[in-house]
Amino acid sequence: MSSRGNERDVSATGSARAREPGEPGTPSGAPSGASPGFPSGAAPDLPRDLPVDIKADSWAAVLAPRLAQFAGVARHEHVTQAARELAVPQPTLSRAVARLEADLGVALLARHGRTVSLTPAGRAFARAVERALAEVSRAAEAVRADADPSSGKVAFGFLHTMGPETVPELIREFRTDHPGVRFALVQSYGEDMIERMRAGELDLCLTSPIPGDPDLVTRRLGEQRLFLAVSEGHRLAGRRRVRLAEAAGEPFVTLEPGYGLRRLTDDLCEEAGFRPRIAFEGEEPETLRGLVAAGLGLSLLPPPSVPRPGVRDLAVLAPPRAVREIGVAWMAGQRDSRPVADFKRFLLSGRGQARVVARYP
Repeated sequence: MSSRGNERDVSATGSARAREPGEPGTPSGAPSGASPGFPSGAAPDLPRDLPVDIKADSWAAVLAPRLAQFAGVARHEHVTQAARELAVPQPTLSRAVARLEADLGVALLARHGRTVSLTPAGRAFARAVERALAEVSRAAEAVRADADPSSGKVAFGFLHTMGPETVPELIREFRTDHPGVRFALVQSYGEDMIERMRAGELDLCLTSPIPGDPDLVTRRLGEQRLFLAVSEGHRLAGRRRVRLAEAAGEPFVTLEPGYGLRRLTDDLCEEAGFRPRIAFEGEEPETLRGLVAAGLGLSLLPPPSVPRPGVRDLAVLAPPRAVREIGVAWMAGQRDSRPVADFKRFLLSGRGQARVVARYP
């Protein structure tokens, strides 16, 4: 509905209707078409083109451009001084605050000769605005700091099996050339890390198997050998090498469904001619090693960073070839900060790839 010359009233549900001059809800002390609290020479017209349907969740978009201007006027309680501080023409500032009042349907300023003062509603609103602007300022400084070439931050995800040694070695080597770069590290499984990248929580991740999702960019870094972990009392413990088919019928302890290593275990056993009998499922490879040491099952795992007492790691003879591909993934089309771009180049370089596969010939 169009209403030239009339204010608009925003209801609690977010819809708007035309409001006649003088109807309750007009900012107190402000005649229709005039700005409350401004000298008559500077009083702008109230807006006549507010959206007919202002959704409740759109208030931030509607109000944000004028909040800093209102905060300046609120601090000085003087339009001219605020305009000088904000480096904007006084009429522009007057119109901006008048539009803010019209949007809210509340008088924020009261006129006192050539000056203005905050109404009770204006004072409460000003306190909230100052807090919001301070939070925006802190957020802006944080994102700028994270993108700083010399001291920015990289949000990096990796598999649990890479946490004890591979990732610390990667970061140590990278920081020899970039000592100030900070890292936010996330240990998880592949599917979760991909979802975190889609949500903007991670910049990139090391994962296995290498995903083929069309919204991702992936690069293969190398292979890691998998070993059959058995307890020291197991019938195969005296061997150095075994064929995976020799473990058919044995209980297995594995990671939970959804983990890349679990899928690879299922696939390798199927290729060897059997379906693994799952006795226990877990989330941490070291927990699986503990279960193996206790004689509760076998497990296909990368070698540990430190040998676990009571566990023997047996090489698996091909076929099947017991390896897993390790790759790095990031979102297609993303614009990298300088620290992220530098770390990505490092991972794809010979130095980075060597750190990923150094312990897994």
